[in-house]
Amino acid sequence: MQKKYLIYISLVLLSVSCVNTGKKSKNISSEKPYVVMLSMDGFRWDYPEKVNSPNLDYMEKIGVRADASIPCFPSKTFPNHYSMATGLYPDNHGIVQNRFYAPDIDKYYSISNAEAVTDPEFYFGEPIWVTAEKQGVKSASYFWVGSEAPHDSIFPSYHYAYNESVPFEDRIDGVIEWLNLPEDKRPHLIMWYIQEPDSKGHKFGPDHHEVFSMIEYLDSLVGVFNHKISELSISDQINVIITSDHGMGQISEEKTIYLYDLINKEWCEHIDGGNPVYAIEAKDEYYDTIFNILSNTQHVSTWKKDEVPERLHYGASNRIKDFVVVADSSWCLHKSTKKKAYSGGAHGYDNRNIDMHAIFYAYGPAFKIGYKHASINNIDIYPLICEILGIKPVDVDGELENTIEMLK
Repeated sequence: MQKKYLIYISLVLLSVSCVNTGKKSKNISSEKPYVVMLSMDGFRWDYPEKVNSPNLDYMEKIGVRADASIPCFPSKTFPNHYSMATGLYPDNHGIVQNRFYAPDIDKYYSISNAEAVTDPEFYFGEPIWVTAEKQGVKSASYFWVGSEAPHDSIFPSYHYAYNESVPFEDRIDGVIEWLNLPEDKRPHLIMWYIQEPDSKGHKFGPDHHEVFSMIEYLDSLVGVFNHKISELSISDQINVIITSDHGMGQISEEKTIYLYDLINKEWCEHIDGGNPVYAIEAKDEYYDTIFNILSNTQHVSTWKKDEVPERLHYGASNRIKDFVVVADSSWCLHKSTKKKAYSGGAHGYDNRNIDMHAIFYAYGPAFKIGYKHASINNIDIYPLICEILGIKPVDVDGELENTIEMLK
């Protein structure tokens, strides 16, 4: 991997210098705009300030950078990728955790369970690729959450089952191949995904040199991708968005709490989630006991589902259990001591913790040049893409007025 870092970093200057900032298309085949959105998992909003990131810096100069993209609560991967896709809070789109029991369909959802991930019964709302397809705009997904399950029997025109072993460089080439298809087959909306720097952040923590090396490598890939975009005949019709689902916070072994040291597993019907946020369904006779214990536990916030702070927009779904329990920032919350305490990084915390905030960059014909925007909510991305593509959005929680100033 280190060798790859060096190879791709050596391409940075070439890649940066070749990004198209407004030249005429070599062969304009259509006036319809394109949106290509990349999510790099766990890419915290301030990582570019911590390392050498010339390609993201250049995107900021030729386009738009928001102070941050604020995730929905819980600041976990699957809920937030599907929020970006639907413009809905997890309360409304159904993916309320990375792992949960859905009583409405009597099924368990887990990000590692292919049968669950492809089951349309888990997913509510209308993802952006379905909105596009219904209005005659072809779409494509390279590993975006939710795209492996049909909605109204509709998939993206092009999509792949998730396979983390596919090299990032191959994903770039796959996106470019789609953009080189004949016009009648070419997708105008492409959403693709890279699972780093999340895994590095979990293992080492957000301020570790291994994470910084990964950030620099990813930045170089952004440069390579932008260079390949610039070589396309339709380059001046393409709008590129680069964002993430959440950030990453530092944790330590000394700041660990175990649920089963506090409450008895047998008192619970279900416990959903994972460090640092859980939802607990209590057996009726232990409802008050569980709440009294957890609400008096230091370094943990515990809410009855109908008393979760309104700002979190979480608790209305019947998939959310009796109690929502989240550790304080930098603290870990595990079920039992079978999960060994560790140091490194974590996410899932209250989204007002800025360590949970993510990046947002964009450039292309729809976007202003050199424009700095205030932080946005990630649910606002759906209506933004609809506006750029000229398609009519369905009713969502996100609002175009929160991003409209980014556009020319």
